[in-house]
Amino acid sequence: MTLERASELFGRLLDALAWAACVMVFAMVMMICADVLLRNVALVPTMRGLDWSNDLTEAMLYLITMCAAPWILRQGQHIRVDIVLRAIPKRTAWYCEWFADVVGLFCCLAMVWYGAKMTYASFSSGSMTVKTMVTPEWWLLVPLPIAFALLSLEMLFRMRRLAHGERGPREDAVSAA
Repeated sequence: MTLERASELFGRLLDALAWAACVMVFAMVMMICADVLLRNVALVPTMRGLDWSNDLTEAMLYLITMCAAPWILRQGQHIRVDIVLRAIPKRTAWYCEWFADVVGLFCCLAMVWYGAKMTYASFSSGSMTVKTMVTPEWWLLVPLPIAFALLSLEMLFRMRRLAHGERGPREDAVSAA
C-alpha cells in the first residue's frame, strides 16, 4: 500500500470520527432538551429529569473532543498563529513549520505514552468513577491515548505533506490572505 493510499484511508477514518462527534453533539442536545423538559413538565409522573444526563454529557464533551481533534488537525483548522510566518522569509517559515510539527509530534507521543500508562493503571486497579452513574474509570481514559495516537499519525502525514510541498509556510488555515 502506498503512503498516498494510507493517507487517504486515514483521512476517511478521521472523517468517520468527525461524523461520530457530530452525532454525539446532536444526541447531547436532545438529551439536555429531554432533561429540561422532564424537569419542568410532568410527562412521566415518577420522573423529574434525567438524573444521569449530566454525567453522560460530561463524558460526551470529552469524547467529542477526542474524536474531532485529529480531523481538525488534518483540515488545518486547529488554533494557529501565523502572522510571524507570513512576515518572515518563506524558507525560514518552512523551517518554523517543521519545528512546530516535530514539537507537536513529540507532545502527542508523550500523551500517548502517559495516557496509556494512566489507562492501564486504572484498569489494573479496578478504579471506578462514582457519580450518578458508576462506571470503570478506564472507560473514559482509553480514548485519550487512542486520540493522541491518531494525532501523532496525522502529524507524520503533515510532515510528509510539508516535505513534498512548496518551501514556505502552509497555505491551509491562514488568518490573513
